[in-house]
Amino acid sequence: MDLTTYLKSAGSVARTGTLLQAGFSERSIRIAVAAGEMSRLRHGVVALEGARPDLVAAVLANGTLCCASAAPFHGIWRLHEPERLHLLCAHGSAPGAVIHRGTVVPPVFPLPVAGLTDTLLHALRCLPAVEAAVMVESALLQGRTTLDYLRDRLPGNRNGAARAVLELVDGTAGSAIEVVARLLFRSQGIGAQTQVALPGIGIVDFLLEGFLIVEIDGSTHLERAQVRKDRGRNNASTLTGYAVLRYGYQDVVHTPQKVVDEVWQVLRGRVIR
Repeated sequence: MDLTTYLKSAGSVARTGTLLQAGFSERSIRIAVAAGEMSRLRHGVVALEGARPDLVAAVLANGTLCCASAAPFHGIWRLHEPERLHLLCAHGSAPGAVIHRGTVVPPVFPLPVAGLTDTLLHALRCLPAVEAAVMVESALLQGRTTLDYLRDRLPGNRNGAARAVLELVDGTAGSAIEVVARLLFRSQGIGAQTQVALPGIGIVDFLLEGFLIVEIDGSTHLERAQVRKDRGRNNASTLTGYAVLRYGYQDVVHTPQKVVDEVWQVLRGRVIR
């Protein structure tokens, strides 16, 4: 593999020490910079044109992306893109970034991205409970971590709040927004079963108090074939005696109280027919 190809695999930006560790020489790096194949951002850091700003910031800070900023690189759900970059640094800081300290596992070499365990542990300590639960639930569903494994790495009173977030995770959601909806319903004392198989209907996102079906629509529900399928499921649900409500991302995240009010209206039998 030539130097440019390797640098692309490293996220198009790297410390020269990383390239030396990979077997390239100081001379080959100097030649590539002189030829315009890459640029030197500062002493000890080179990059290809078009390198991602978040990866560049991580390398310039001598750190790795972590917490919510690392989620896309691990292929796990993230409820929101963070307003500030989250970096894991052994020392130092970066203007405007949220800095995390302490590592448990190696980074995703050669990418400047913290390992999955560190990404999750720092999310549990840093993010709002729902956002951290979304990330952990995704990794749990993929079989890439366990609750006990994470809990064992969060000892002592100082990690009590982080351990409490793990109690919100049960590995039953089909999407990030379903995690949010599940926590919303259960916070209201509503009995919520998730991913329930109902005869003649199929698997529904939620069955509340045994008779109210709640479906959470993602982008696929805008497709014509999915709309027809949803209509048929709604009809089958009604004919079988279930009540049905449908909500999307905007409803659950931005107007949760409206969702709760409508759910309670059905559960209390005050639907205007």
